[in-house]
Amino acid sequence: MAKILLVDDDTELTALLTDILEMEGFEIIEANNGEQGLSKVDDTIDLILLDVMMPKMNGTEMLRKLREQHSTPVLMLTAKGEEIDRVLGLELGADDYLPKPFSDRELLARMRAILRRTQHNSNDAHHASDSLIYQDITIYPGRQEVYCNEQLIDMTGTELALLSHFIRHPGKIISKNELSLEVLGKRLAQFDRAIDMHISNLRKKLPERSDGKPRIKTLRGKGYLLVEEAG
Repeated sequence: MAKILLVDDDTELTALLTDILEMEGFEIIEANNGEQGLSKVDDTIDLILLDVMMPKMNGTEMLRKLREQHSTPVLMLTAKGEEIDRVLGLELGADDYLPKPFSDRELLARMRAILRRTQHNSNDAHHASDSLIYQDITIYPGRQEVYCNEQLIDMTGTELALLSHFIRHPGKIISKNELSLEVLGKRLAQFDRAIDMHISNLRKKLPERSDGKPRIKTLRGKGYLLVEEAG
């Protein structure tokens, strides 16, 4: 079962979540601030549950430093109403966020959705050479790698999953609700900007097309579309 790093300075909540998650079969590593959390990140961690408000180093700063070296999936735990923390977390590469207070069921659902789309499994390992190709983009899902014009593009697992979904449906208008369900594993909630932020990150990371056209087009009120080649 997955190994989870839980980073939160609320020791009562941490103890409660550890008990709940261990009962579900997860292995839990605890940290009480961002500095301690960073020191415990290694390649064996499958998912990080990261609180925003912490002493010494807050969750946002930990995420910023984490993304300099690791693409480990991150689920941000944010205070209710702290929209700026959620947006900043997504900009820095968080995979999703969950406002406090939250139910055990919702936390487990979000965690499992992230793990399903990012965790390497035996099937991935057996098909590591399989690729998904569209125009000048090549994705190796088993290796969690994306290349554009033969250049490796650093992406989170969620960004890779989102791009893969677009490539499987080129030229099709895809609603935000469909993207949220298929990629994030949750229904689109009112004022939820997670999909918008992930697409914004994709646009920043992918080089311009040779013809100058956008790779992903926004159709206001309808969704997004992966632009096909002319002709």
